[in-house]
Amino acid sequence: MTIVITARTELRELTTDDAPFILDLLNQPTFLRFIGDRQVRTLEDAAVCIETRFRKSYRDHGYGSYAVISRDSSVALGICGFVRREALPMADLGFAFLPQHEGHGYAYEAATATLEYGRTHLGLAQVMAIAQDDNPRSHRLLAKLGFQRIETTTMPGDTVPVIVFRLDQSRTISSFG
Repeated sequence: MTIVITARTELRELTTDDAPFILDLLNQPTFLRFIGDRQVRTLEDAAVCIETRFRKSYRDHGYGSYAVISRDSSVALGICGFVRREALPMADLGFAFLPQHEGHGYAYEAATATLEYGRTHLGLAQVMAIAQDDNPRSHRLLAKLGFQRIETTTMPGDTVPVIVFRLDQSRTISSFG
């Protein structure tokens, strides 16, 4: 199901057909370092992850992480969407892109569209985000999107501290087209 279309991308729900892409993405060195090891090592693992993590979130919360697809090539570039963490009081914006698609503005374009979708369709008045202290690319993107740093904490079950950011979505978000 398509969630939103931007000038260069389409954001849609992940399906088990996306298993090869998810297997690749979740095993990238930057994903493992900054997000974590999801123990996805085979196409079967990836299909199970899509069903038990991504699709479960769509069912349980009405949102989740979406595949970011190039409108020109139909290639999956990354994921962007909302995560619901028990340790945070509200939805959390998350994103991850394959290395060959980083630095081209896709994350900003997808995140802006995701935030607008969250505000207008999901009623998300405020959104949080987390990023490790040594992840300056994510910090720059979050700042560009209007997020404010509020604290440093360690999430339950983790050992690496993260910076928690918040965005007040009650204001109008800029156009993403």
